[in-house]
Amino acid sequence: MQPLTARPKATTLKIITNRLNIVNLIPTALSYGPKSGIFKPRRARVDFARNHPTMRDKLSISGEEPARMQHELPAKDDAKPFDIEEARRVLGEVFAPWVQDLSLSIVSLDDTPPPDAAADWQPGAVLRMPFSERLCRHGGIVCGQALMAFADTSMVIANLAANRGYRPMTTVDQTTHFMRAVTQADVLADARVVRLGRTMSFGRVTLLSATDNKPVAMVSSAFAML
Repeated sequence: MQPLTARPKATTLKIITNRLNIVNLIPTALSYGPKSGIFKPRRARVDFARNHPTMRDKLSISGEEPARMQHELPAKDDAKPFDIEEARRVLGEVFAPWVQDLSLSIVSLDDTPPPDAAADWQPGAVLRMPFSERLCRHGGIVCGQALMAFADTSMVIANLAANRGYRPMTTVDQTTHFMRAVTQADVLADARVVRLGRTMSFGRVTLLSATDNKPVAMVSSAFAML
């Protein structure tokens, strides 16, 4: 029996840690993979163009798919340059039916600077929208919706002229400043490409009354080139 003044001996408890078990509790990279259920596994990519007989025929001899194959226009002569006749064909085949109901026409197409071109010359196109009572709001004024659609369509044609060929695109931004009303007159759109890049295009459109050739609206726009 120990004396009352004696201090009890300290007891040291040795805990042997199983490091292997601790390591197994730490999530590994595999825990975050497709088997964990956190992410959905990607589906196997199917090369439709190479498996489909019709699309396979369109592959080049080298085995590479031609560019913009998903956005092809109806068959045409590839050797034909992009001139005003080709632009009119695009205008009649690509745009929505209600846009075609505007009866737009292409007056001119500028894709090459003339010999006496100014330093600030820009490619573009001039289009005309004939006057129609169906486009007018109360008071016989051509509605702004028709003018904005006209400007957007004109800018597409201008982009094609600058590109010297068809290229799919989509409008990213359009800002319209209306300056005065249009009544009982056709409207002209002078669309110019300020900058055409690999993925983006920036342009401006001046809408004018065909009666006095005075501006009725100024439009700036941006397009994503697909």
